[in-house]
Amino acid sequence: MEWDNLHELLRSLYDEMMPLSAEMAAVAKGIAGLGALFYVALKVWEALSRAEPIDVFPLLRPFAIGLCIMFFPTIVLGTINAVLSPVVKGTHGMLENQVFDLNQLQVQKDQLEREAMLRNPETAYLISDEDFDKKLEELGWSPSDLATMSGMYFDRQAYKIEKAIKEWFRNLLEILFQAAALVIDTIRTFFLVVLSILGPIAFAISVWNGFQSTLTQWLTRYISVYLWLPISDMFSSILAKIQSLILERDIEMLVDPSYIPDTSNTVYIIFMIIGIVGYFTIPTVAGWVIQAGGGGNFMRNVNQTASKTGNIAGAGTGAAVGNIGGRLMNK
Repeated sequence: MEWDNLHELLRSLYDEMMPLSAEMAAVAKGIAGLGALFYVALKVWEALSRAEPIDVFPLLRPFAIGLCIMFFPTIVLGTINAVLSPVVKGTHGMLENQVFDLNQLQVQKDQLEREAMLRNPETAYLISDEDFDKKLEELGWSPSDLATMSGMYFDRQAYKIEKAIKEWFRNLLEILFQAAALVIDTIRTFFLVVLSILGPIAFAISVWNGFQSTLTQWLTRYISVYLWLPISDMFSSILAKIQSLILERDIEMLVDPSYIPDTSNTVYIIFMIIGIVGYFTIPTVAGWVIQAGGGGNFMRNVNQTASKTGNIAGAGTGAAVGNIGGRLMNK
């Protein structure tokens, strides 16, 4: 499955849904025009009732908002997206560089790990057919040799099954990791489409006296949701950098001929679980960058779910680390 193609599909969906905001602009013009009439009448009446000169500058606000509604897709969304898109491209470039380095290090580690296992006579026959056949030729047909031969077949089969299970579990975590990123991107696209289509209505309502904060709330929420993607890329690049540092340390240790590699990939699995949980904290982090008050019930549910999941995962990770540490101490 090409995950990048799914993300590109969501971006194309957003671009295709954008023209629908022009249809809402026609309705928003009527709401804004009626609001501007009442707004100007109220300000003029207040100035006349107090025998004060009419301040013309505040009266320009509804007309400026009306112009934004008329050219909503071009001026407002084009400006915001043009300002924020370099942030998205920059963070995505960081992610691509980290993933490229990570893949190179992973290939290098796998090669060194295989060489280290081939150097060890006790593990060479598990991965090499030549060493396995050579060890069989060295054995005779005595009962002890036949028992050793049976044990070799059993150990080799058990190694293959264990490796297949570990590979399956690793692939499962990678799928869940990519799925978590896709969930965040899908919800982000849905929010942006809704905010974009109903944006002219929000602008029109902000013309009415008492609803001026609707405009700022729309802007903060749109920018906050838009930043989900660059924050997600930054989070993924940080995880990739941590995994690269772990691989570099393993590569340095594998250079030592006496070092016996550990193929359990426990640390990798732990960081994959942390990454899956961490993806659901991205809306909270975006809210810290852009203060978007009143995010709705969904945002509260996302934050509560992420908090609960983080506590559960933290407890499970702590228990696993404690169990591993206890076993190491007992050895």
